[in-house]
Amino acid sequence: MNLSFKKWMTRLVKLTAITGVLVIAVLVYLSPEKPPASQAFINGNVITMDADSSIAQAVFVQQDRIIAVGDNDQIAALITDSSIVHDLQGKTLLPGLIDSHSHFPGSGISLFVADLRSPPVGLITNMSALLKRLQEKAKDTPKGEWVTGFGYDNLMLDEDRHPSRDELDQALPDHPVFILHVSGHMGVTNSLGLIAANISQESRDPKGGHYGRDETGRLNGLLEEHAATPLQEQMLDLGVLKFLRMVSYSSDDYLKTGVTSAQNGAISAEMAQGLSLASRLNLTPLRLELWPQFDTFGRAFLDGTAKVEDYNRDRLNVGAIKVIADGSIQGHTGYLREPYHLPFKGDADYRGYPRVSYPELADWISQYHSAGFQLAVHGNGDASIDDILDAFEKAQTAFPKEDPRLILIHAQMARQDQLARMKTLGVTPSFFSAHTYYWGDMHRDVTMGEERSSRISPARTAIEEGLRFSSHLDTPIVPMSPLLSVWSVVNRLSSSGKLIGGDERIDVMQALRSVTIDAAWQIFREKDLGSIESGKLADLVVLERSPLLDPLTIKDIKVERTIIGGVTVYER
Repeated sequence: MNLSFKKWMTRLVKLTAITGVLVIAVLVYLSPEKPPASQAFINGNVITMDADSSIAQAVFVQQDRIIAVGDNDQIAALITDSSIVHDLQGKTLLPGLIDSHSHFPGSGISLFVADLRSPPVGLITNMSALLKRLQEKAKDTPKGEWVTGFGYDNLMLDEDRHPSRDELDQALPDHPVFILHVSGHMGVTNSLGLIAANISQESRDPKGGHYGRDETGRLNGLLEEHAATPLQEQMLDLGVLKFLRMVSYSSDDYLKTGVTSAQNGAISAEMAQGLSLASRLNLTPLRLELWPQFDTFGRAFLDGTAKVEDYNRDRLNVGAIKVIADGSIQGHTGYLREPYHLPFKGDADYRGYPRVSYPELADWISQYHSAGFQLAVHGNGDASIDDILDAFEKAQTAFPKEDPRLILIHAQMARQDQLARMKTLGVTPSFFSAHTYYWGDMHRDVTMGEERSSRISPARTAIEEGLRFSSHLDTPIVPMSPLLSVWSVVNRLSSSGKLIGGDERIDVMQALRSVTIDAAWQIFREKDLGSIESGKLADLVVLERSPLLDPLTIKDIKVERTIIGGVTVYER
């Protein structure tokens, strides 16, 4: 969110100070539903996700905590006349699913921008369809105002390229336009957009970014990495009311998939204020894990002008500091040790580039690590992962921490030697496992080739190296569906049904751990979340059938009920 959103938040804070009585009334009206004094779940298939991967039959809950787990007879002894009893009728009970990396409430952006996604998510397969979708959006947008879109994928279009500035000019001559790539790491604008962003023919590439140009050197509208940041902020300048609609939409979106803890990885101060307000007003029942962006909001925690206790409360936690070291493999900005499989723009030596130079990366990591913060660092390419591990080893040597749990986000092209090094350094990967489903064919044929694509998100190797890891979806990059993530890491099938690296497949129970207990452990929440055990929070999800029965159909399993703190917040 940009300064316009900040102004809205400032006005809202002033309004609430002036109208305190009204705010108190609203808070009472929107106060969270209290859980029953006690409730029992019986006749179920309870996959506890405890250390022994135990299977139980029944669970007893008092208020918001699990009191007992066992068989029907054991739980029956605890039931009183006032207890609410849920007969699961053989359905599966899991701990609430944990979103280990996304950008909540980003999925709600679909309410306000043109959806430009390609199959298997959307319908856009060629440039004509993309431009038509934008023109439809422009019909409802006054002349001179921004038309924005999200999710186009140049490698999934028939033309196999990005839209151009000139095409956007011709299709939408009366509007500044910005469309964000599906990776979230680049986008395309038109001439009016370039003017609005103060980007001219003489503009030099920003550090960690790139302005695209045609063969004559003229700007073609493509903005990579930091070059796209100003227009990404413009795209998210929605105002408070639309922001709160996004929160409501995304909450429903996550809850229906069994998510009980959601994350915003790389949050601004304004967005944190907005989510804090939404949580206080009970506009979302989700537990929220917020990761401040290292070079903006994060600075406030370093210099002491902000404290985590200013934000943290029952269902909201400011956790790791998020650093973005490189870009996207499918966007050709991921930083690799060896060149991309097919030469990029005719350059057979092209390896991508770091978004943050190594000296800067090492300095940022050292500052936060020495100050006691957990770190979560985005690294897709193996050259970027080398930089991250080198920088962290340097910081850990200078300021040793017994259990740092630096989270290496995506770790998409991590090599075996790097996974072994992660184990030594106390680093834990969070894999975007569904990459093999959404982009597996493209990685095999275009970006990585057969051998390297078979090692994308190497979960089996991580297990062999003794690493605990999580599995995420990076929503809104792809839709929130943790069971699809589980299905992907178990089966490693592309959307066309092709096997992508069969040697890296893992079993279902291991995959379930990556969205439950291991995801909770990764953020130091394993004492309260991630498994069905006595004393833990009653965050639970009821599935129509067990994911252990048929690995090939896991992604199709329906969530019947989602429970947070003993309260049912979604029911099909």
